[in-house]
Amino acid sequence: GDIVLLAKPVTLTEGDRVTLTTDVPVATDGTSKPEKLLYAVSLPPVHGQIEHINYPGVPISSSSQLDVVAQKVSDVHDNSHGASKESLR
Repeated sequence: GDIVLLAKPVTLTEGDRVTLTTDVPVATDGTSKPEKLLYAVSLPPVHGQIEHINYPGVPISSSSQLDVVAQKVSDVHDNSHGASKESLR
């Protein structure tokens, strides 16, 4: 089926950590198994990284819908000076 992705922008300030919830990325592929959906990070944050909460400090390039629903995925600003704000889309 068709894949539909709805995403709201997230803005972080220096040193922030934002847990991604289904309010941020939510997708459906028209099947009855949304838990099998995977999100790929196609454009990683410039001043930070996407992390799984079980592995802080380690950037990830993908996550599952189950991880997002369980609130186990975060966007973390790297605290770099001169980049006080960043947006994830």
